[in-house]
Amino acid sequence: MNNFNLTVVEETIGVKFNNDKLIKIALTHSSYAKQFKDGSYNERLEFLGDSVLQLCITEYLFTNYKSKAEGELTKLRSLIVCENSLYIVAQKLKLGNFIRMSRGEELTGGRERTSIQADAVEAVIAAIYLDKGIEEASKFILREFKDLINKAIKNKIILDFKTKLQEHLQVNGEVDINYELEKYEGPPHNRRFFVNVLVGNKEMGRGSGLSKKEAEQNAAKKALVSLEVIDE
Repeated sequence: MNNFNLTVVEETIGVKFNNDKLIKIALTHSSYAKQFKDGSYNERLEFLGDSVLQLCITEYLFTNYKSKAEGELTKLRSLIVCENSLYIVAQKLKLGNFIRMSRGEELTGGRERTSIQADAVEAVIAAIYLDKGIEEASKFILREFKDLINKAIKNKIILDFKTKLQEHLQVNGEVDINYELEKYEGPPHNRRFFVNVLVGNKEMGRGSGLSKKEAEQNAAKKALVSLEVIDE
């Protein structure tokens, strides 16, 4: 079901548009455009939004962290401006609920797909930039990415939870870590996997995802939370 409601979308992202067509396009996936013969979808906006995001984060880091060298700033920016961070922002805003996509895309898990949600955030940024200018786009970015920026500065952004868990558990030597597929649900085109991570014989965390890889990462994340290595 495509639940695009302009008023709810504007309230959710905290921006009222002069040209509401921009935000509608930003939240339109290519599959929807193809199914309903609508030529407008968000890929071009993603392209622009990526550059706007890069610029705003770069300027913020450059202005506020004068003691950091170019290499450090580049590393920080790469942690903040990445698919995983964009996905976190999309999840916070629940953008997946608003994306217009084809029935087929939705049935195959498109509404939960990391790449589709991350791309939508970039497209929304571009829509704000085109409608309101760089100042409003920057306000949106710094508001929604605030927690990620702070985590990056504190070196708390983790892109690979499995590696982080292994490093934490094996600091004093080898530890037996296994990921067990508990079950999977749903038809082949939209299957969800459920995985347990075991350290020795002890279950440390459970996770699910649209692939075994995603489920394993989420299980490792739960384990790190239970070990108080990271926050929920």
